[in-house]
Amino acid sequence: MTKWFGFALLLVFHLSFSVYLNAQTKDDEVISVDSSIVVMNAAVTDASGKGIRGINPKLFHVFEDGQEQEIKSFDAEETPFAAVILLDTSGSMETRVSLARAAAIQFLDGMRPDDFTAIYKFDSRIEQLQDFSNSRDITDHIFDIKADGMTLLNDAVLKAAELLSKRPEKRRAIIVLSDGADTMSRATAEKALKAALLANANIYTVDMSALDTGGKERMQTQGILKNFAEKTGGRFVATSGGPAMRNEFKRIVEELGGQYTIAYQPTNTNKDGKWRAIELRISRPNLTIRTRKGYNAPNAKLR
Repeated sequence: MTKWFGFALLLVFHLSFSVYLNAQTKDDEVISVDSSIVVMNAAVTDASGKGIRGINPKLFHVFEDGQEQEIKSFDAEETPFAAVILLDTSGSMETRVSLARAAAIQFLDGMRPDDFTAIYKFDSRIEQLQDFSNSRDITDHIFDIKADGMTLLNDAVLKAAELLSKRPEKRRAIIVLSDGADTMSRATAEKALKAALLANANIYTVDMSALDTGGKERMQTQGILKNFAEKTGGRFVATSGGPAMRNEFKRIVEELGGQYTIAYQPTNTNKDGKWRAIELRISRPNLTIRTRKGYNAPNAKLR
């Protein structure tokens, strides 16, 4: 395992990405990864949702666009994570801001000494409430937040991804507490998702929409949040409060520290900017695997 772990560290430090932004229009924005190594963090659970650790590396198989890839490194050790909590404080969250705040406090309470978390709020603008810290204490500013304005959900996810891309931790997460209704972002949901994938960040989304929200509207907003979670290997949480939410946040913290980190060198070296689908399989029955679904290849035309 020591050999695997050392090789993993070496390869992870080779992972880098570049963001190309055209300031004229959001449609011109292009984000691509410039790396010969693809790294993924995977959570493995049983039928009850309990995390499974200690799986033999030889049982893991990675496929890119249907073609099996050679795993270059494998790390199953508990390791620190970096996370960004995004609190939706837009006008539509008026009755649920205190609930979102309590969830953030719950997350911090479960952190270990070497885990680091930053907290941001978003409405008509994105504002830092607390910089990256390993403290379980929360800034007093969080108790002054009010619900008002529009919703910059996509821009907030994009901002979190950029922050995490600069962190040294291999395991990264974005925790979104929102009703899912973006009303003002410059960035598209696709652009925000790509940025999170390139930062190798799992997105965990918590549906904060009101219980009396109409069926069609609720399905649409949940669909947005589910897409962020499923594509990045995170998890969508439907519960909106109470003991169930506290238990979910406890599970998220435990999961982030106990993921499997896997790296491979793609056999497809074409720099065409196209989407590469990733599938991780385990030769062991009755297990659920969550990891990111793919990445965008480098685009030679942008160099």
